[in-house]
Amino acid sequence: MFLIGQYDSPFVRRVGIALRLYDLEFEHRPWSTFSDAEKIAVYNPLRRVPTLVLDSGEVLIESAAILDYLDEEVGPERALIADHGPDRRRALKIAALGTGLADKAVILFYEGVLHKEKSDVWVARCKAQIRDVLAVLEQERATHETTWWFGETIGHADIAVACALRFVREVHPDLFGEHPGLLAHAERCEALPAFQDVAQAFSPPA
Repeated sequence: MFLIGQYDSPFVRRVGIALRLYDLEFEHRPWSTFSDAEKIAVYNPLRRVPTLVLDSGEVLIESAAILDYLDEEVGPERALIADHGPDRRRALKIAALGTGLADKAVILFYEGVLHKEKSDVWVARCKAQIRDVLAVLEQERATHETTWWFGETIGHADIAVACALRFVREVHPDLFGEHPGLLAHAERCEALPAFQDVAQAFSPPA
């Protein structure tokens, strides 16, 4: 199978890290949604990443759906999230905040580079969403004294937040603010081999 998308995308990166942690073999095709859009369109008409093409030819899109498939493949004992109940819902909430944070950071970047005239209202809204999510995640992380967010084993929530934090810190460093708990979380994640292997400095679209 092969994973389409560049690792400076927090969404592609979270899938690539999960594949590494699951020890699943895959080919990486670092296609850009801009310069390689037509290549991506062959597999995903939305021309969005991540896109995962299975050996069978089946195509999976969107990071959450791809991770759901990978979790099924490795089974509940190895999955990076609880398979049911409150533990799963709590992890999904943190992961959703992480991916939502990344989404707003991406949107804010493109608002600045793709539009000749920026919407001050939209920019202010995105910045407020980013700051508020960071504040909530900082508070949430402080309530957990474990190594990882929900215990002593890394999970999808940890990965989603860490990938979002890297993107925010690289692209919008002025918005990160003072969040020592999140910074410690990010550094803990980034020290892992899987995070170091699946990494790419942000490269603005040409």
